[in-house]
Amino acid sequence: MVKYLTRFWYYFRMGYSTYLTFLLGYVSTLVTVYYLAIKNLPYLLDIFPHFETFSILATVIGGPASIIIGWLHLKRTQAYSSEADISVESSPYTYKLSPGVLQEAFAPLYYEILVLVRKLSEAQGLLTSSEKAHIEDIEKKMQTLIEGGYVGKPRRKTY
Repeated sequence: MVKYLTRFWYYFRMGYSTYLTFLLGYVSTLVTVYYLAIKNLPYLLDIFPHFETFSILATVIGGPASIIIGWLHLKRTQAYSSEADISVESSPYTYKLSPGVLQEAFAPLYYEILVLVRKLSEAQGLLTSSEKAHIEDIEKKMQTLIEGGYVGKPRRKTY
């Protein structure tokens, strides 16, 4: 039940912040700027005699400007890479396999290949004891991941 509540909370936040507040914020900004700033400045009222004119021009200029600013944010600043770093650090899948094809197909395949290579290498006497221990350690980690466990040192939440 808690899983569903947290999912609903996440969906609510995404829908509300991405769509509803964006639309309300955009309209609210246009109305506020027009009726509090432009209506009180006669020289701007001559340029924008109607709210519709102002909102269309603001959209035509603001839309492309927002796209350019967003592109700059993603491609030309360190802000986005910092956001991605934080997202990776806080992701529960950084230290475990994501469910689906990775956990069900690829990791078991890699594990089986590793076991077969180890067996072949042992049979031919190609492994030193430290190499064998290293491969066995990797096999244990792969098995843990396949079973849904964590490897490494995931950040633990402290409350």
